[in-house]
Amino acid sequence: MNTIAVFCGSSSGTDPAYIRDARLLGKALAERNITLIYGGGCIGLMGHLADSALLAGGKVIGVIPRSLLEREVAHLGLTELIVTDTMHQRKEAMADRAQGFIALPGGFGTFDELFEILTWAQLGIHSRPIGLLNTEGFFTPLLVWLEKVVVEQGFVKSKHAKELLMVERSTESLLDRLACSRGFHSPPSSPADPDLR
Repeated sequence: MNTIAVFCGSSSGTDPAYIRDARLLGKALAERNITLIYGGGCIGLMGHLADSALLAGGKVIGVIPRSLLEREVAHLGLTELIVTDTMHQRKEAMADRAQGFIALPGGFGTFDELFEILTWAQLGIHSRPIGLLNTEGFFTPLLVWLEKVVVEQGFVKSKHAKELLMVERSTESLLDRLACSRGFHSPPSSPADPDLR
């Protein structure tokens, strides 16, 4: 695996552990010669992630829509900065370049990116691995919701909920799992399939 797209907050959150793990992930990616692809900002967890990867000698590609150049404060020290016209183009550019995906803590934008890439995997559009770095249990309520509400109420098949997401609390453990994974390889269901939820 040569490239990983990371979704994370343009804020740092309230727990210092979020910054710690973002920096650990950036460093670990660089040490494994994995190019980081991320949202292109220099603030919040995005900035910590990118700075850590760069400091460790890694390659970092940022993708940011023109409308957010000032709001998310584009990082000007990256290996490459791609400016898109829309958010949709941003997500497409990140996905096109990534061989795997990781979500760190974040807000609406992070969850939007995560759920879109999960949906694409569920529909068989891609088969690349998706991981959650569950820092201090940040994603645990989401995982409970997925199992107790979405799966039990019949909106997502249990196998999709379990097979599509790799969840770890350790950066190294998550990267090891992604490196060993061949992604989600169940045959894609037809959109007309009544079983597809």
